[in-house]
Amino acid sequence: MAAAVIESCMGGDPLWVFLWAVKEKHRTTEQLREREGSWWWTVSWLETCPISSLHLNSLLLLDLPDPKVDQVRDQTLSRIKSNIELMVATNGWRKVVVIPHSMGVLYFLHFMKWVEAPAPMCGGGGTDWCAKHIKAVMNISGPCLGVPKAVSGFFSNEARDIAAARAYAPGFLDKDVFGLQTLQHLMRMTRTWDSTMSMIPKGGDTIWGGLDWSPEGIDNCGAKKPKDNSTHTAIPNGKEASSFTDGVNYGRIISSGKGVAELHSSKIERIDFRDAVNFNNPANNCDTWTEYQEMGVGHIKAVVDYKVSTDGSVLDLHYFVAPKLMKREGAHFSHGIADDLDDPKYKHCKYWSTPLETRLPNTPEMEIYSMYGVGMPTERAYVYKLASTTECSLPFQIDTSATGGIENSCLKDGVFSVDGDGTVPVLSAGFMCAKGWRGKTRFNPSGIHTYIREYNYAPPANLLEGRGTPSGAHVDILGNFALIEDIIRVAAGATGEDLGGDQIHFDIFKWSEKINLHL
Repeated sequence: MAAAVIESCMGGDPLWVFLWAVKEKHRTTEQLREREGSWWWTVSWLETCPISSLHLNSLLLLDLPDPKVDQVRDQTLSRIKSNIELMVATNGWRKVVVIPHSMGVLYFLHFMKWVEAPAPMCGGGGTDWCAKHIKAVMNISGPCLGVPKAVSGFFSNEARDIAAARAYAPGFLDKDVFGLQTLQHLMRMTRTWDSTMSMIPKGGDTIWGGLDWSPEGIDNCGAKKPKDNSTHTAIPNGKEASSFTDGVNYGRIISSGKGVAELHSSKIERIDFRDAVNFNNPANNCDTWTEYQEMGVGHIKAVVDYKVSTDGSVLDLHYFVAPKLMKREGAHFSHGIADDLDDPKYKHCKYWSTPLETRLPNTPEMEIYSMYGVGMPTERAYVYKLASTTECSLPFQIDTSATGGIENSCLKDGVFSVDGDGTVPVLSAGFMCAKGWRGKTRFNPSGIHTYIREYNYAPPANLLEGRGTPSGAHVDILGNFALIEDIIRVAAGATGEDLGGDQIHFDIFKWSEKINLHL
């Protein structure tokens, strides 16, 4: 883990450590078969290219899983720019179709601003570079507005599965058993990664909801969906959505106890943690530094007494429990909504990966697709409690005893779930193409056409069906035949209208209308 930690001052490798991302370009089929991350290209794209008249020389694979991918150290953005220019020049000046996945969606959004900004600090391609080189951007499982998982990751280094393991063996992942301190080491590592910082939810209460409301309302839990993923038939908005209702308000991303999560805000007595007085005694004395060592008992009690945090206050909470981490985060990223995009401050690169604080390029002929899975419970909010007071424990943990009272409840093991692909909620993956970028808006001044393509999750019926051929899961969707067909058709010249426009299985348009965002 020490090799994967980013040095806090300069943002580079630790001394005498050099860790690099794999560069995948024009590898053979057999080489790709050896890479688990490329399995879907091997079985689907590479074997389908000849049928669709696409040549393998027109395929560029860039595998960028390294959280340290960096323009200064790796010249990553410059390499992407050069590769795209080479592909256009060697393929009859036909524009490229870019297919980012997951965090790559945010990275490529940043790239489109960087490549047109003036050299030498940026790409220097000019304001028409994207218009000359890009036909379409087909975002797969993109966390455009972040993921709530990032909040629990920073707060306690947990997600639902980790919380269950922590509850099953209390103290084992926290204690200094044989010097392990597993959670502390993981937290120390992941808190240095820009990749996890970029995933903090964006848009505040306007997007994610407040103490008594959320765009999803209270009607979105564990619903079973049909397995049909017809590529060409758009399902009427909301027609297929069935649900369970148990009074859930998803706007409360962190709640101190199940009772607090269910109360109306007028009945919750809160004490602002920002005014807390700290006591001298530290919360713990572990050797593994996580910033919790610098929090006294008074500050920990103040976090609990605050009771409820929405997205609008989560950033302040992070600054309270991890000020050194958030100082670096604030220099690299922003998570708000721009009041005036003409303000010179938005020329700073820290805003470029936030779709609500930047403009799309002036490319009216380009298309943007939001392609993601639905039908899987996806983490949206959390119920927390104080952890056991062991010597080295992290002070907060998800309360896995908090569970809803009905089968398929939204609340299970201390985690409130909504619909999504198991990692990214529908709201984050779909909102920008449903409303923020739909038509001419201040975020999309040239009126780039946007389309939403949702794919229902269906587990393989048998072992012969394949790993992800009908899947909508965050990673396995890369093997979804319907998604691959959409990609190949667009790469071969089709438009979004040729695909049938939007393919909707859930209420993303209905939820988007509830969000009062100035466009």
